[in-house]
Amino acid sequence: MQLTLTFFILVITVGLFMTNRLRGDLVALIGLLAFVVIGILTPAEALAGFSNSVVIMIAGLFVVGAGILRTGLAGMAGNLLLKWSGDSERKLFILLLVIVAIVGAFMSNTGTVALMLPIVVSIAVSMNVSPSKFLMPLSYIASMSGLMTLIASPPNLIVSQLLEENGYEKLGFFTITPIGIIATITVIIYLVVVRNILLPTEQNHTQSDAGYKLSPKKIAREYALEDKMFRVAVSAGSPLIGRALADLKLPAKYHIYVMKIQRRASESLSLLAMTYQEMAGPTSTIQENDELYIQGLASDVENFVLDNGLILEMMTDKDLKELISKKIGVAEVLLTPSSRLIGESVGKIGFREKYNVNILGINRKGTYLLQDMAQQRLRFGDAILVQGAWEEIDVLSRETQDVVVIGQPHEQAGLAAASGKAWIAGLIMVLIVGLMVFDVFDPVISVLIGAVLMIITGCLRNMDDAYRKMNFESIVLVAAMLPMATALEKTGGMTLLSHAIIDVLGGFGSYGVLMGVYVLTVIFGQFVSNTATAVLFAPIAMTAAIAMNANPYTFMMAVAAASGMAFATPIASPTNSLVMTAGDYRFIDFVKVGIPLQVIMFVVMMIIVPLLFPF
Repeated sequence: MQLTLTFFILVITVGLFMTNRLRGDLVALIGLLAFVVIGILTPAEALAGFSNSVVIMIAGLFVVGAGILRTGLAGMAGNLLLKWSGDSERKLFILLLVIVAIVGAFMSNTGTVALMLPIVVSIAVSMNVSPSKFLMPLSYIASMSGLMTLIASPPNLIVSQLLEENGYEKLGFFTITPIGIIATITVIIYLVVVRNILLPTEQNHTQSDAGYKLSPKKIAREYALEDKMFRVAVSAGSPLIGRALADLKLPAKYHIYVMKIQRRASESLSLLAMTYQEMAGPTSTIQENDELYIQGLASDVENFVLDNGLILEMMTDKDLKELISKKIGVAEVLLTPSSRLIGESVGKIGFREKYNVNILGINRKGTYLLQDMAQQRLRFGDAILVQGAWEEIDVLSRETQDVVVIGQPHEQAGLAAASGKAWIAGLIMVLIVGLMVFDVFDPVISVLIGAVLMIITGCLRNMDDAYRKMNFESIVLVAAMLPMATALEKTGGMTLLSHAIIDVLGGFGSYGVLMGVYVLTVIFGQFVSNTATAVLFAPIAMTAAIAMNANPYTFMMAVAAASGMAFATPIASPTNSLVMTAGDYRFIDFVKVGIPLQVIMFVVMMIIVPLLFPF
């Protein structure tokens, strides 16, 4: 009876996974609770997954991957290699896939695609090539990169732990790498051959640009800020020297805003010329030789310069970039329906005093108001353009009673905090790999050491930043699915399934059973996450291997490889879903490109897995 109920719950769970109507973690929790309610699992057994070292390691890897992304380490490497492609589309295509495979060896496939997607889209558009020719291959290679190292994919960690639990030696950091290299090369060759045959070639810039509309640089262009930025130098004898910006009331008098102050440090401090910059705030005091970065109309700035003995200087492209950079940015802010700011004038709400950000303009139903800002009264529906340090904009985003900040200022603030620390993230990554390769600590401890170092060195701002970067859906999914293998084992389901495979394919020997396990894992993996697939099929494969007195490593490598072969449907992997909209793909596009690749990879895997890990 319990065995029947176990299979019934698993079938319902798999069905819910395939419909994709409920989130994966919720489905896993529903299935887990069902096992407890009917008495198959005890509460302790059901919750054991949440203390499992694999789950803790996956959480730590999200933090490590975030540090690599946040510091720009992965982006720097990717951009450098992309420049080598020159004008050759094929060379760019191959280099892109190689970059993704290398980056994906040390971080999640979803993070890898998220990192490379905007880079790929912008390059494709600039080359007048459809992004659709790049994005599906990007997802496929990101999935294959999961076979490059132990930490590259949850299935690798799951099969390694299962081997250890059954008394075998766990996988080393690079044990699976030979399979990953051969698989990646095979997929790259296939994609190069079919990229002009099976991949969509029509361009859809509307889709390609989706998601990038509200980038800081795009906002600046929409408001035409570049035409309203000026730099002036404070010469000796200017009446502004020694006075605070709050006392000068420049927005009311001249309709201009001082956005940033660049100041030369005391020459006695160094033989070299030293400068530093600060965001202009109400308490900022102007000093001789300061350079003021101002936003306003040319005529207003000229009046300001003439009245105060200043020198108008040439605004360079570098100056414009620094005004919207990793540390300083612009964002649009919407007023809530109950906002206390509605009906108030910009000059009276004290945005600069309260949040240390400047209001540069107002978007009122498509009309941009950039003059006489201090006198403008705010209306519901206005989008206010603010400028300031990303840290300050992040603080503003937490003020949800009156305003809503569009975009992700906490992400930009994190980028600002991590600026210049790519080398630190690189050293931490090398340390993690070294600790795991030489087996200094248990892998989960090595990953946690790296995660903690990412935080205390500033690659991530703080613990809140680290928690934000964890994909709790994946973490809960793994933790809730692991005990289901316990339910199968307790009720005899695992033995029944493995014996069924052996009974059907055992006449073909270990090779036939291996093929059966691989095919079933691949089919299941087209509708369910690679993690859930590995959790369910690894124990079945292990039981089958032991029953046939075969090498368990052969079967575990097949399951790890098959779990990542998510090619034939857009729901087979989060990366497929991620590129589907950006690439304007249809369901049939994945079928056309993915199924032939599945057949090729089946042949390749059935040759190299037994060859590298003999029965």
